[in-house]
Amino acid sequence: MSKSKKVSRRKVLAGAAAALGSAVFSGESGAQETTAPVDPTKVQGRLASELGQRSPHEKVQRIPYRSTRTSSHTPLQDLDGIITPSDLHFERHHGGIPEIDPEGYSLLIHGMVDKPKIYTLAELKRFPARSRIRFLECSGNGGRSYRPPEDRQREMTPQHADGLTSTSEWTGVPLANLFEEVGVHAEATWFLAEAMDAAIMTRSIPVSKAWDDAMIAYGQNGEALRPEQGYPARLFLPGFEGSSNVKWIRRIELSDRPFGSREETAKYTDPLPDGTARSFSFVMDAKSLITFPAHPVQLSEKGWWTITGIAWTGRGKIVRVDVSTDGGESWHQAELEEPVLPKCHTRFRLPWNWDGKESVIMSRATDETGYTQPSLQELMDVRGPGTRYHYNHVRAWTVRADGSVLFGIDPPA
Repeated sequence: MSKSKKVSRRKVLAGAAAALGSAVFSGESGAQETTAPVDPTKVQGRLASELGQRSPHEKVQRIPYRSTRTSSHTPLQDLDGIITPSDLHFERHHGGIPEIDPEGYSLLIHGMVDKPKIYTLAELKRFPARSRIRFLECSGNGGRSYRPPEDRQREMTPQHADGLTSTSEWTGVPLANLFEEVGVHAEATWFLAEAMDAAIMTRSIPVSKAWDDAMIAYGQNGEALRPEQGYPARLFLPGFEGSSNVKWIRRIELSDRPFGSREETAKYTDPLPDGTARSFSFVMDAKSLITFPAHPVQLSEKGWWTITGIAWTGRGKIVRVDVSTDGGESWHQAELEEPVLPKCHTRFRLPWNWDGKESVIMSRATDETGYTQPSLQELMDVRGPGTRYHYNHVRAWTVRADGSVLFGIDPPA
C-alpha cells in the first residue's frame, strides 16, 4: 500500500462511528439543534480550548428586559445550589456598560478625611483581599408579581418573576481598610459613591456600612469582575439594595449628611399610602422563591416530587423556610441545604407526594432576626398599591391537574 493509501486507526474508528449513525436532537420546529454520536466511545472527543463552554444541550441564558436592554434576568429555574455563574448573574445599568481601561482606573476618596487619596487598581490589590459569598438583588425585583395580575403573568417563570437576584463569591478590599488609611473624621456619617458610567450613578451610603462589611470588589467567582458587574472595581454592600452597590466606582466623598442625589430622591424611594415615602430603605427583607415545580414545568405523573427553591435576607442568615402545598392552609418546614451563609441565597427542599389534584404551592422564609416573609395582602396593607421597590411577599404557583404549572393562584370558578 502506498503512503497516500494508509489509514490511521483513529480514522477507522471515526468512520465506524459514522457508519453506526448519530442521534439528532430537534426542537418542535424540527430544526436540528445538536448532533451526538450514538456511541461516543467510538469517536475522538474535541480537544481542550482556551475558554470552556456549556454543553450544546444546555440552553440556559439570561433574558434582557424588554427593548431597553438596561437589565437582564438570571435563569433561577435552571440553576442548582446557590452560586450563580458569572455570565448568568443578573445585570442592571442606567447608562449602558462603560469600557474602562484598568491601567487608567483610579478611585478618589476625599471630603471629611485627614488625607485625601487616589488609589489605582494595582494599589487596591496590594491590600489584603477578602472573599465573601453573598447575594445581590435589584430593589425592583418581583414588581410584576405585586401588581394586579394579567393573563400573561400566569406564564412567568422564576426568571421572569424574580430573576434580578444572584449570588457570587466577591473578592476585594474591605472599605474600612481604605477609610482607616485616609483618616475618616468621626463626624462623617455618610459617604457618596459615584460611578464612571454615562449616567454618573451616585448614591449616599451610611458610613456605618463601610465599617461593617462593605468592600471595593474587583473579583467575582475567582476571576476579574465582568464589565456588566462593574469592571474593574465596584462598591459591594452585602444585603443592601442593588442600586446602592455602585458599579465602576470612581469617587467616594465623606460628609456629615446625605447628598440628595437623583437616584435617592426621584428614584429608589417608596411611596406610602399616607402620602409620605420611605427613604433609604437599603436592606433587602427576607424572601423566598420556589424554583421547581414552576412554569413552564409540567409534572409527568402523580407521586413523589421535590419542591425546591432559594431564600435570602439582607439581615443575616435564613433560619427557616416553610412550604405550603394547599394554598397556605397548612405549612411544613423545609430542609435548608448547607452551606447556610449570612446575606446569601440558601437552597431549601421539601419532598411532596402529589396526588394529581390541583394544588397551590407557596414558600415563606424567616431570618435570624425573627422576621417572616409577609403575604401579598400583608405587604399591600403596609405599603399600598403605589410602592415601587422591595417586593418580598410570598409567591404562589398553581399545579394543575394535568401537571402544568402557572404563576399565581387560579381565580375562583
